Amino acid sequence: MPGPTLLAPGVWRIPTVGANLVNSFAFAEPDGSLTLVDTGLRGRGPRRVAAALESIGKRPEQVSRILLTHAHPDHAGGARSVQRSTGAGVAIHSDEARWLREGRAPHLDTRTIAGRLLDRWRPKLEVCEVSDTMRDGDMLDVAGGLRVLHTPGHSPGHCSFLHESSGVLITGDALFNFLDRVSWSYALFCSDAALSHQTAERLGDADYEVAAFTHGAEIRDRARERIRDFLLRKGNQKTAPGR
Repeated sequence: MPGPTLLAPGVWRIPTVGANLVNSFAFAEPDGSLTLVDTGLRGRGPRRVAAALESIGKRPEQVSRILLTHAHPDHAGGARSVQRSTGAGVAIHSDEARWLREGRAPHLDTRTIAGRLLDRWRPKLEVCEVSDTMRDGDMLDVAGGLRVLHTPGHSPGHCSFLHESSGVLITGDALFNFLDRVSWSYALFCSDAALSHQTAERLGDADYEVAAFTHGAEIRDRARERIRDFLLRKGNQKTAPGR
């Protein structure tokens, strides 16, 4: 089973499915406590998180706070289980909190036939208490400061996070990096794919050294330049004649 990867001092990527198919992240606080970003799928995610924490000499009860990028099952499916085992509070963007409280993933884009069909079978989540909500631009008191970047479109309250002190960006599902290839999140699973593309542009403007993805391996070499190159290339394709 793949273990955690150190991204920067006190910052780890924790794979919850495969080597990097689905990832959570952990931030160590000066007092020894931990902040967890995303919890993976129900069942598998919490088990993988607990094993990863043990491998770095930490215990689940040291998790004092859980942040969720959004309320999809591969990110928030294990939230209630981790909350029960740790006693940690759960925070999510204010536009996403209702879905976690209701135990249902947000609506998909119903402007297409496929979207309308998939929306009928939106997955359920374990109902989870939300102890706090966040908004764009908030500086969370996480290991020296974690900036909230609201990047809606994949879901209404989707957030990315920038840890300014370490230079680590967590993209969430704003961007993927499968097989070392940056890409958009899949349109079928977005609430508004066009908006997701638009708001992902914010990730090219941020300042960071490591781009960490919930889906895919991190980029350490020229991370910001590679993200900006991708966004610029895709933007040019959209505006090219005949498109």
